[in-house]
Amino acid sequence: MYLVVRFVVALVQMVPPRIAYAVADFLAWLVYKLVRSRREVALENVRAAFPELANDPADADRLVRKMYRHFLRATVELMLLPRKLHISNWRKHLVLAHGSLTLPPLLGDRSVLVVTAHFGNWEMAGFALGLFGFRTYAIARVLDNPYLERYALKFRQGTGQTIIAKNDDFARLTEVMKHGGKVATLADQDAGSRGVFVNFFGRPASTHKAIALMAVQFDALIVVMGVPRVSREDYPQRPDFEPDSPLAPLFYAVKCADVIDPREYAADPNAVKAITARYSAGLERLIREHPEQYFWLHRRWKSVPAKRGKKTEEPKHAA
Repeated sequence: MYLVVRFVVALVQMVPPRIAYAVADFLAWLVYKLVRSRREVALENVRAAFPELANDPADADRLVRKMYRHFLRATVELMLLPRKLHISNWRKHLVLAHGSLTLPPLLGDRSVLVVTAHFGNWEMAGFALGLFGFRTYAIARVLDNPYLERYALKFRQGTGQTIIAKNDDFARLTEVMKHGGKVATLADQDAGSRGVFVNFFGRPASTHKAIALMAVQFDALIVVMGVPRVSREDYPQRPDFEPDSPLAPLFYAVKCADVIDPREYAADPNAVKAITARYSAGLERLIREHPEQYFWLHRRWKSVPAKRGKKTEEPKHAA
C-alpha cells in the first residue's frame, strides 16, 4: 500500500494540474457509481440534515455527487501542496476571511483548541498555519501501516505542525495545554456512549465532550473554524487573481464560525454540554454554507439517546 501511495503521489506531482483534476473527477464519478452502500449512507444523511431534500431526490443526488468531486479534488491538492504552496505565493491559494477572529487567539498567551470538521480541506489548515510560522499541534490517529504513518507525519509536520497521537499521547497533550499551546482537532464524528447528545442539523448527535472538558480545565479558548473551497470570482480585488491558472480550483478561505471562552460558562452547572452544543452549532453553520464540502459518509447520528437507561444504535449501515 505504501508503494502504491508513493507512486500515485509522484504521478500527480508530475502531470499537469488540469490532468490531475480531470482524473480526480473521473474517479469521483466512478466511486459514486460503484460503491452503492456508501452512496446510500451519504444520501440518507443529506436527506436527514436537509428535510427539504427528502422529497427532491435529484437535488440530494447532486449534492452527494458534488461531495465526491470535492474530496477527490482535495486529495489531489494535498499531494500538490508541498510543491505548490509556499510562503511567497500563499495569497494565490488562500484567503484569511475572518482574520480579526482567528488571529488574536492564535497570537495570545492562552491555550487554544482549534475545532474543525471533515469539511473543506482540513489538512490545509495545519499546513498553512505552520507555513505562516505558528507553532501548532494537531490530534490525529496513528495509521496502521508504519511506512504510511511516517510518510503522513512528514507531510503534516513539514511546515512546523506537531502531531499528537489520538490515543497514546495524553501526557503530551496535557503538557502542551498547560503551557498555552494551540491544538487542532476534528470534532464531528459519533462519540458513542461516552459522548454528550447535542443537536446537529436538528437531530441529537453523540458528540465528544473532551473538547469542552479541556477548555474548562485549561482555560482554553475554542476557535471553531473550517477551510472551505471558495470561488476566486468572490475575491476579484486581490492583485494576484489568476482566473486562468491551471491551479485555479486550489483556492480556499479560512473561516471562523465562533470563538468560545469557557469563562462565560463559569457559573453554568451544565457548562460542558452548553459548550459542546455551541461548537457543534458553529460547525453546522460552516457546513450549511458549503454543504457539498462536508464528508456525509460518516454515520454522524449512529448513536441515539438512551431510553430508560439503555443506549441503542441505529441498526443500518454500521460504520
